[in-house]
Amino acid sequence: MKNTFLRILFFLPFLGIYAQENIGYQEPPQEILELANAEPAPRVRMDNKGEKFYFAYRSNYKSIAELSEKELRLGGLRINPKTNIGSRQTYYNKLKIRIGRNNEEETVAGLPTKGLFSNFGWSPDEKKLALTNTVETGVELWVINFETKTAKKLTDANLNANIPGPYIWLNDSNGLLVKKVPKNRKDLINTVNSVPTGPTISVSQQGVKAQNRTYQDLLKNKNDEFNFEQLATSELHKVNLDGTNTLWQEKNMYRSMSLSPNGKYIMLTTIEKPFSYLVTYSQFPFTTIIYDMNGNKIYDALKVPLIEDLPKGFMATRTGRRNIAWRSDQPATIYWAEALDDGDPAKKVSHRDEVFQLKAPFTGTPTSLLKTVGRMYGITWGNSATAVAYDYWWNTRNTKTYLFNPSKNKIAPKIISDRSYQDRYSDPGSFITSKNEFGRNVLSMEKNNLYLIGDGYSKDGRKPFVDKFNTKNLKKKRIYESDYTGKTLNIMSAVDLKKGTFLIMLESQNEYPNYYIQNLKKNKPAIALTNFKNPYESIKNVTKEVITYKREDGLDLSGTLYLPTNYEEGKKYPMILWAYPREYKDKKSAAQVTVNADEFTYVYYGSPIYWVTRGYVVLDDASFPIVGEGDEEPNDTFIKQLVANGKAAIDAVDKLGYIDRSRVAVGGHSYGAFMTANLLTHSDLFAAGIARSGAYNRTLTPYGFQSEERSYWEAPEVYYNMSPFMHADKMKTPLLLIHGEADNNSGTYPLQSERYFNALKGMGAPVRLVMLPKESHGYRSRESIMHLLWEQDRLLEMHVKKNDESKAKRK
Repeated sequence: MKNTFLRILFFLPFLGIYAQENIGYQEPPQEILELANAEPAPRVRMDNKGEKFYFAYRSNYKSIAELSEKELRLGGLRINPKTNIGSRQTYYNKLKIRIGRNNEEETVAGLPTKGLFSNFGWSPDEKKLALTNTVETGVELWVINFETKTAKKLTDANLNANIPGPYIWLNDSNGLLVKKVPKNRKDLINTVNSVPTGPTISVSQQGVKAQNRTYQDLLKNKNDEFNFEQLATSELHKVNLDGTNTLWQEKNMYRSMSLSPNGKYIMLTTIEKPFSYLVTYSQFPFTTIIYDMNGNKIYDALKVPLIEDLPKGFMATRTGRRNIAWRSDQPATIYWAEALDDGDPAKKVSHRDEVFQLKAPFTGTPTSLLKTVGRMYGITWGNSATAVAYDYWWNTRNTKTYLFNPSKNKIAPKIISDRSYQDRYSDPGSFITSKNEFGRNVLSMEKNNLYLIGDGYSKDGRKPFVDKFNTKNLKKKRIYESDYTGKTLNIMSAVDLKKGTFLIMLESQNEYPNYYIQNLKKNKPAIALTNFKNPYESIKNVTKEVITYKREDGLDLSGTLYLPTNYEEGKKYPMILWAYPREYKDKKSAAQVTVNADEFTYVYYGSPIYWVTRGYVVLDDASFPIVGEGDEEPNDTFIKQLVANGKAAIDAVDKLGYIDRSRVAVGGHSYGAFMTANLLTHSDLFAAGIARSGAYNRTLTPYGFQSEERSYWEAPEVYYNMSPFMHADKMKTPLLLIHGEADNNSGTYPLQSERYFNALKGMGAPVRLVMLPKESHGYRSRESIMHLLWEQDRLLEMHVKKNDESKAKRK
């Protein structure tokens, strides 16, 4: 009788006698709280020589009071209208600098001891550092001088950082071009209390298809349009380090600023009207114009209309010039791509894009540089004879790398890499770059040789490398391959390629990642630049290993397994399985192992690793591939593969003898939440589930989601079968739904969790919905995160650790 009573007590608070529970923010048990309160190491950045450093310190969390400050959500932006900066901006509250690799950190004279610092940017000569400081009334611009170790405030709190990028350095490192709030900006309309002057009307024209994703924070009416225009409008001022300040360009809705490598021209992109209620500001009309440094208009580079009605498909794009930018190896040459298929991926063509360039003074005819088979997405410039271009094609997951001569377009580009971008084992790495005479990054070259840094994933493990690539015979030679054991090496950049010195990062399971300088050419011992300690003392000796296992169809899977801190051999423990599904077009890529047991064990707000301190086995980052080869799409068999992945993971850990398979929970965030709801609906593998910030009714995202390119009307059965909402009558397992009330992620609006909860409640399912006020897709405030951890622990203790055969009774 006593056991029955306890069992009812466990369930009653979860099932809910009442519709709501009126409780305040809670905190998790001490074991979890200790880890959650650990102070993070500072962000470290250094100059290209590895001689000057800055250390930016911050708290792990914002406060709920900070998230409750006034916020306007307009055109895809979230803005604090009082301070004129993103309302969700990450701030650093303390800054220190270091000059020399072996010296101590120092404070900066004149810099506020407790600030809200962001938007850091080195000067071209790397002797100074610009940053913004947000105060109660706005955003200030500051500059730190490394030679004098002092800071100077250059502007009052009048910067406009509502659209990212509030300033750029000028080439002489003695001045900056700054976006400022116009002095005569009109008062914003209070949209909460304003009296409407009429209805909001949107129109669709016959035959014009606008198949867009379900964006959030969109403009909704004329008042929103007015407020967006006011908040996006800036004046451009030239601000010198001596304090002089001159108006350089009249007010406009400046979207971006880009200086030519020689510093003689500036490319300004401005947002134009009409605005849209369907897409974010990045797809509003815009104009790009090149000016000289006196503010005189030189060239109309680009004029783009409103983009609401692209052709169907992830690879669809607009016609005309796109991705216009400066060549980093030339004084003042712009380049761009143009679609050869009218931006329509359904059209059959030999090449999708063509790349052009135009030199200053921009009066001649553009020159064709090369054509790419897929969509061009970037170029790494070297010199007048050498450059590397990249393309990709989502439908096949293919990416190609082209070596070409920018001065001789009659010489056909050489494809030097042709692979699936999901195939990590074949990844050739990234080309090493270095600063040129303009202070821009270009290919590091020695005679006919380029160099690459790679992660080095393979079936034998991870061995980061440096390769030499000959541009004449296209052959590679490995000049370094990691031989570290028990540690994880990350090669960050080349400090002196000729000498062979590199900036690296080393870490292990219980050693926090730290920066080093190492001569990889001679394989000399690494010289430490930082010495950050492990902040997670209670789990530093936790047992951690990467396990590999097979799915029932033979597909190789993997995951990172953690044993409880109180592990006793022979004892069976409850388990938490945490995962995120990923779609693949080939089994070879899906089966690759890219997790590493020698990486440092981080704990962040969304991690399941906290629960090793509470007596749980944790299988984190478990492989959940969804594969569709050839003409088959991955989602055609989504549910079948999802359940097979879950069963394989439980079978594997059970076979090792660590767990009681009747006490396994599953959880995930976003698409992982979608996974969780489907697993509880279509299998009997789990005792409980945690689903955070997910989407559960795919008919609410009718023009595609995640990697699903088809619309609801093209594949209604796929949308139906994959939607847990449609199968709410089958879900009988305890489920914790958590969602931020201010989620801005495409498709995962809060309504998804609210309606799914209503459906489950109507069917009598054991479900608890927790809506976190002011939180977005990822959670930021300490109050919300501590309560999140409390809720998750409560579910696990109630329905997993103390399962008591309740799972069997629910059948």
